[in-house]
Amino acid sequence: MILELADIRIQPGRQAAFDAAIVEGVETVISKAKGFRGFKVNKGVESPERYVLMIFWETLENHTVDFRQSPAFQQWRALVGGYFAAPPAVEHFTLLAKSA
Repeated sequence: MILELADIRIQPGRQAAFDAAIVEGVETVISKAKGFRGFKVNKGVESPERYVLMIFWETLENHTVDFRQSPAFQQWRALVGGYFAAPPAVEHFTLLAKSA
């Protein structure tokens, strides 16, 4: 399993609208993508314009090829892209260890 971690910074004062948009985007667009296994989204406490989106994929290619090169990626960006203060920083991780 692959973890996609996106560090998202949005424009100040748009948190309420973005909260709804990011959940809608994941639940209606990304969740239908090949290899999608789940997600978490966290909102900054000290930095309320900062969000950390974690999406779990079966393989790296499910994100980088199957989703990113599909029309669904454009749908996703149409829902959330207008809120971005800067392009999100995105990285991928594999699990090393976890608690019980």
